[in-house]
Amino acid sequence: MEKKRVLFVSQEISPFLTKSNIANTSLRIAQSTQEEGKEIRVFTPRYGSINERRHQLHEVIRLSGLNISIDDQDHPLIIKVASVAAAKMQVYFIDNDDFFRRKDSLSNEDGVSFKDNDERSIFFVRGVLETLKKLGWQPDVIHCHGWFTGIMALYIKHFYKKDPHFKETKIVYHLYNDSFTDMLDLRLPQKLAFDGFPKSVTDAIKKPDFETFTQLILNHCDGATLAEPLNNPKLKKIYSELNIPKLEYIEEADQSKAFSAFFNGIIDDTLVVK
Repeated sequence: MEKKRVLFVSQEISPFLTKSNIANTSLRIAQSTQEEGKEIRVFTPRYGSINERRHQLHEVIRLSGLNISIDDQDHPLIIKVASVAAAKMQVYFIDNDDFFRRKDSLSNEDGVSFKDNDERSIFFVRGVLETLKKLGWQPDVIHCHGWFTGIMALYIKHFYKKDPHFKETKIVYHLYNDSFTDMLDLRLPQKLAFDGFPKSVTDAIKKPDFETFTQLILNHCDGATLAEPLNNPKLKKIYSELNIPKLEYIEEADQSKAFSAFFNGIIDDTLVVK
């Protein structure tokens, strides 16, 4: 029987950045999913704070070189890769000098979000999907970690919906308590319209704050999972009202088989919405 394929996209992952809940969780679930017998791939941004020499990143020339157009501007895509020996897996990095050379990840040293985070996110998810096409690797399900990866759901359900490579791909969003306090660029609807998104999407994101953004993302997902108990009342309400399969928060010791079974149910469309 052919192995089920799970793609993990994370806004950060251990051991390449300072350890955070997202970085540790995304590594742990990816590793355990692989140990449960599934085929996996892992993608993350190559922020400037990642030490390439220490972690032995190297560019994959055959995958690099594509230009990704965002808001009528072309940005070259660079793909790098490194191994996590302890987890027996590889991690692919999406790189671009305009978006990821800066030392900080999503905000500056004063905690102010970068104004181009929307474009950085679009570049990241499109870079991931275009790289998968070059690899000839078709994911059955994509597990997204961190709000920076959430826009993946929009692109799978709209921009790539007629692409046979992703025709059967399902999206699961892993919710954390991370958020952004500043709105994303108010021109985000126009940028999505440039990529051919329908008015129903662009109208829904006219006010691109965290809650509005999260609601739109989850409305395009096939499943949702919890990384931790939610402490944002608005986010808790959004999650509780979802009409898609959900995996409630469970302790780390029980996560391995639970996530593997949940992915099976999402892929096979056998989960019952409660």
